[in-house]
Amino acid sequence: MKIGNREFQTKGHTYVMGILNVTPDSFSDGGKWNQRDKALRHVEEMLEEGADIIDIGGESTRPGHTFVPEEEEIARVVPVIEAVKAAFDVPVSLDTYKSRVAAAGIAAGADLINDVWGLKYDGGMAKTIAASGLPCCLMHNRKDTDYRDFVRDVVSDLEETLALAARAGIPGEKIILDPGVGFAKSYEQNLEIIRRMDVLGALGCPLLLGCSRKSVIGLTLDLPADQRLEGTLVTTVAAVCQGAMFVRVHDVKENVRAVRMAEAVWPRAQG
Repeated sequence: MKIGNREFQTKGHTYVMGILNVTPDSFSDGGKWNQRDKALRHVEEMLEEGADIIDIGGESTRPGHTFVPEEEEIARVVPVIEAVKAAFDVPVSLDTYKSRVAAAGIAAGADLINDVWGLKYDGGMAKTIAASGLPCCLMHNRKDTDYRDFVRDVVSDLEETLALAARAGIPGEKIILDPGVGFAKSYEQNLEIIRRMDVLGALGCPLLLGCSRKSVIGLTLDLPADQRLEGTLVTTVAAVCQGAMFVRVHDVKENVRAVRMAEAVWPRAQG
């Protein structure tokens, strides 16, 4: 899969996506990187630590987050995308579920759109992505938690997302799927989808796992967000063992090392 000017293997290796939140209220690092110079320094640090792609987000999607109007989100992300693309030779992902923000980000140089609503929030998102020709990451999410058969329902929900993509003209080979840890799922369901994410491989798309510092880790270990590194590393190893293409993380250096070690111990897991 080509993302930006780089070719990524969809099988055989797990890449590390570094998180850059340019928001005041993200659950883990709100306000730390929402100034241009600080954001660029953090990107430089993540690249030195081995990040393969940078994911830029202008609205927190944590539980209870404050909705950000499109114009404000655009004002947050566009200057940062432009600055990162000008300063570094790295693919950039834009984390948004709004088509106008996506269009502005694409014009600014974004190389991938990461939609936490799997094309189901904004009716224009699928067409915007299709028209751009860019790859996308589409996450499982829903408004309710009324599951009959949890894993089967997650698969069914993602099949609906893939149908929306196909109708809009997004090629299947340009889609990455995310099981949506922390979104419309109970604590037990989050653990189950981490454990069984390989089931989603039947949908024919590479997978991304995003568990970094999330509440499922905090609840398991009874730790605040800034002390969840070890728990995150366990989920990264789980992603490697289940053949995920990407892990999306805050702590790049440690997760890069975890991926390398896991791939050395379980090389067949990536085949």
